[in-house]
Amino acid sequence: MSTTALLFTLALLAVFSYWLGRKRSYTVVQGEAWKLHSLPSYYGFYTAIWCGIPALFVLSIWMFFESSIITHLVVAGLPEDIRSLTPDRLNLVVNDIKNLVSGNIVSAEVDPTMRAAADHYIHLSNISQAALTVLVLVLAIAGALLSMRTIRREKRARNAVESIVKIFLIASSTIAIFTTIGIVLSVLFEAIRFFETVPLTSFLFGLEWSPQMAIREDQVGSSGAFGAIPLFAGTLLISFIAMLVAVPIGLMSAIYLAEYAGKKVRAVAKPLLEILAGIPTVVYGFFAALTVAPFIRDSGGLIGLDVSSESALAAGLVIGIMIIPFVSSLSDDVINAVPQAMRDGSEGLGATKSETIKKVIIPAALPGIVGGILLAVSRAIGETMIVVMAAGLSANLTANPLEAVTTVTVQIVTLLVGDQEFDSPKTLAAFALGLLLFVVTLVLNVIALHVVRKYREQYE
Repeated sequence: MSTTALLFTLALLAVFSYWLGRKRSYTVVQGEAWKLHSLPSYYGFYTAIWCGIPALFVLSIWMFFESSIITHLVVAGLPEDIRSLTPDRLNLVVNDIKNLVSGNIVSAEVDPTMRAAADHYIHLSNISQAALTVLVLVLAIAGALLSMRTIRREKRARNAVESIVKIFLIASSTIAIFTTIGIVLSVLFEAIRFFETVPLTSFLFGLEWSPQMAIREDQVGSSGAFGAIPLFAGTLLISFIAMLVAVPIGLMSAIYLAEYAGKKVRAVAKPLLEILAGIPTVVYGFFAALTVAPFIRDSGGLIGLDVSSESALAAGLVIGIMIIPFVSSLSDDVINAVPQAMRDGSEGLGATKSETIKKVIIPAALPGIVGGILLAVSRAIGETMIVVMAAGLSANLTANPLEAVTTVTVQIVTLLVGDQEFDSPKTLAAFALGLLLFVVTLVLNVIALHVVRKYREQYE
């Protein structure tokens, strides 16, 4: 049985176990459910959990180690002259065997030894799959039967189920925390390697970004310039322009939809506004490069301004349009969550609708509004495609929105694309930029939380 079929069968057994456990709970009290310690559904969930969780755990462990064990057994059956090869060449042989098993193209001529090894691999895989199927099904059925035998009138099924759910919640939180730590550490270690070559002060305070490295020391540009300030200046400039567009329009749209628009208007306007969130960024990039950027260049030329064909203004405007739904949708939901009693109380004291919105609703909804704005800022900072197509790749240190700039994320993508060796400063600079961007984003979030805590009004 394939893994997919096995999972489907296991899910069906869990559902059937739920039904059996629930039925068993009614049976032990002769249908008088009020005599049970817990609701009958909890007994069903208790049985389903013991049916599915142990079997899923064994399935996960088996699948994790299956490939390596089978590969080890196949290698152990190869002739001595092949097993004595260097690890790199032996890995090539193993890959050829796996490709032969899967029907892909192999790198060498298929000889009888390779064919026999592939047949051995298929044989071991079949044995493993059969053993896994039997073991998982036996564990599932045994878990269901044993858990059903423990169902009694005084059985605390609700406590057991809630304890298991709590364990899963703790495990999920732990995984999320350690995933974040792993991401940070992986970037940190590579950034440290970069700072062993390039001084930290030159990276943080350098005013020139030119990571092109020469192959020979005698070539021009053999030592690149890795000043990050032009990149962060471009990132902040484009993000600032985007927020100037997104925050007012998004917030005003949310206030109108929540407080002024009728049900029919809201039912049409809100989905149309949220359609913007579903448009691919490459489409926005085409719109920026083919429509917005030429319009800004031509408009600037009419009034005597020297506007670059790729400008921060064009990228910022389009990114601002793209992130409007992040601000409007979240702000709308938060404003609607403010109790109606607060509106009625404010208007009952003589406040107008606009005064109620300004002095009551907005302060009450401030944490959610700030959260939506932070999400929009993160989206603007992390945008790459629109910047590439509308603002270019030039790392210019300028505050003029009519000139071409670039962002940190664009440079990270540029540095990691190509045939440059991985341990070169040019490649490692991407990890240093990622680490610095993480720190900057973290600082922005801390500041935003401080602002929310300082200005949020508490309502009893």
